[in-house]
Amino acid sequence: MVQATGPDPQHAVIWLHGLGADGHDFVPIVPHLRSAAARPVRFVFPHAPVRPVTVNGGMAMRAWYDILGFEIDRDQDQAGIQASLAQVDALIDAQIADGMSPARIILAGFSQGGAIALRCGLTRAQPLAGVMVLSAYLLEADRLEQWAHPASAQVPIFMGHGSEDPIVPVGLGESSARRLRQAGHAVEWQTWPMPHSVCPEEIAAIDQWLQRCWS
Repeated sequence: MVQATGPDPQHAVIWLHGLGADGHDFVPIVPHLRSAAARPVRFVFPHAPVRPVTVNGGMAMRAWYDILGFEIDRDQDQAGIQASLAQVDALIDAQIADGMSPARIILAGFSQGGAIALRCGLTRAQPLAGVMVLSAYLLEADRLEQWAHPASAQVPIFMGHGSEDPIVPVGLGESSARRLRQAGHAVEWQTWPMPHSVCPEEIAAIDQWLQRCWS
């Protein structure tokens, strides 16, 4: 799904949904972003493939990768992750082919989508405008220096998390932010008293961060 806030957009946000949701999940947030109202922005909300998810009893749902166990940052489906990385890379490349500068593209995601956004955004040789990671974590944190492109060190990273998150523990997000900072990445880390969700205060913080990335 693609939505633009004005004609001839020169900025873009590619926003990945969480496990079991779809590309429509974050569309309602767009009208609340003053940063997007101030300039034409193209929002791209892709759908993850439908696949069985092991920790949910094998139920088929939209997922960027299978989750094989309860250590969610480790028990992962590497083939699914690689396929989703290729899908998102293709979306970014399509924006660039359409004339969009990589320096004006934000890659965003919630939960599992945030994990893919972070993993993908830091591999690009042409740095993006920023990576927004909501209620998520760093995949393959122990190999970060091996897969992250050196140019990604200049990419601003926003990480927001609920302090009462029962799905992705806040400690996992915090340790991911710490790991990124240790590797030289610029991370803005914020928490709010909420579960595995998004709150108005987080939307306001996202809006301010987007404005800084695009100014």
